[in-house]
Amino acid sequence: MSYDALHERYQRIGHLEHAQAMLSWDEATMMPSGGGAARAEALATLVGMIHDLAAAPEIGELAEAAANEPLDAWQAANVALIQRRWQRARAVPTDLATALSKAGSLCEQAWRPARGANDWQAVAGQLDEVIGLTRETAQALADALDCSPYDALLDDYEPGLQQADVDPVFDELRAALPALIDRAIANQPPHSAIAGPFSVPPQEQLGRALMAALGFDFERGRLDVSHHPFCGGDPSDTRITTRYNDADFMESMFAVLHETGHALYEQGLPAAWRGQPVGDSRGMALHESQSLIMEMQVCRSRAFLDFAAPTIQRCLLGETTQAAQWRPDNLTRLAAKVERGFIRVDADELTYPLHVILRYELETALLDGSLTVADLPDAWDAAMRRYLGLSTAGDFANGVMQDVHWFGGLIGYFPTYTFGAVIAAQLFQAAKARLPSLEDAIRGGDFSVLLEWLRANVHSRGSLLPTMAVVAEATGEELGTAAFLRHLNERYCA
Repeated sequence: MSYDALHERYQRIGHLEHAQAMLSWDEATMMPSGGGAARAEALATLVGMIHDLAAAPEIGELAEAAANEPLDAWQAANVALIQRRWQRARAVPTDLATALSKAGSLCEQAWRPARGANDWQAVAGQLDEVIGLTRETAQALADALDCSPYDALLDDYEPGLQQADVDPVFDELRAALPALIDRAIANQPPHSAIAGPFSVPPQEQLGRALMAALGFDFERGRLDVSHHPFCGGDPSDTRITTRYNDADFMESMFAVLHETGHALYEQGLPAAWRGQPVGDSRGMALHESQSLIMEMQVCRSRAFLDFAAPTIQRCLLGETTQAAQWRPDNLTRLAAKVERGFIRVDADELTYPLHVILRYELETALLDGSLTVADLPDAWDAAMRRYLGLSTAGDFANGVMQDVHWFGGLIGYFPTYTFGAVIAAQLFQAAKARLPSLEDAIRGGDFSVLLEWLRANVHSRGSLLPTMAVVAEATGEELGTAAFLRHLNERYCA
């Protein structure tokens, strides 16, 4: 059967992608700075090999023949995904794909020390090269797929998602969030600050304890440190990272919980389809929903902090205490504090979407050429003033340089964060309706009830269905902002 030959060819691609993921993880966590140029070359070579295999004429021929064979639902979906990937790969010349990979690697490597030094000029030229190559890639895809360049990039991170879907959701949030933020800040209860310093070892111990409680499998994954928290690797070897702040243990704790949500999704993907497109996670909007359902919906709740407070105390203090600042009620107020701030990854649920909308507006302008890299810091400052009332003039590290995405060539990714938050709220609303004892289970430290529901309704589906179909089947409703806005009102403004 043509399908069997196609399946075998894609196993090879899957093995190369595994190697690529591990090299990328090592680059961000363990690689000595002197290895950067060679690593960029090695990764670009791998990208070229994978691209050539995915774009090979034989793949298109086998996929076309396989589509006419008797297939089950999983096989048919796999063929359709392979055909989609073949079309995208054929649209982009291999030398362009490898050039973008190399430029993104080198730019990201330069970004790490440059951000720490607040040195925009040290990386602006390389970013300009990355944006230029991204424009070429987007135009090639747009010409082949008959869509806009930005839609072509967005489709890579969340298949099927278009600006026509993004804009109405962002319009609703632009209209609703400013008043909600004002109300939340005006009405939030007082809290007691928890003073550090907290050294790294106890913070790491805390992260590992909470990862294990949520269901992370340490035999198939690990926790490390990087400049920017992320989840990488693959389902058999899932790597997550965090960064530590000795003045604020919650920064790392919630980053770990967020990345653990990503990792649980990866570790729950269907093992029978490992290495095949249908066995991969569906897209980044669904992926972000799994990190945000854990971090935001579950772990910033009073029920979770009732459970976690003793663990937090033991790890950080070496004992449990009844001191007011360490009690669950104060931890909950700290975890739900609303504040207009500079840093996206540290933002609360109410201000976070504005950080994403800001980036969406800027990256679409970068892509269509109406904004240049040279003008990007000023445009960022203007947008921060408009949305959050803060200025980043001259503060590149906390402004335009704070995220790794653009420097690594990831244009079109940012909208998936907010779509993930919207999906997470709708999924968690459905889970609570179907699992009446869920809050008690969370308070008791039993996360298996929720994890089993997510395994059945999201993780085990792989890429069998489009994201919107997964959401509709799991929740009984089409995706909308109602559950998200209801959650924000109830948690922050009630």
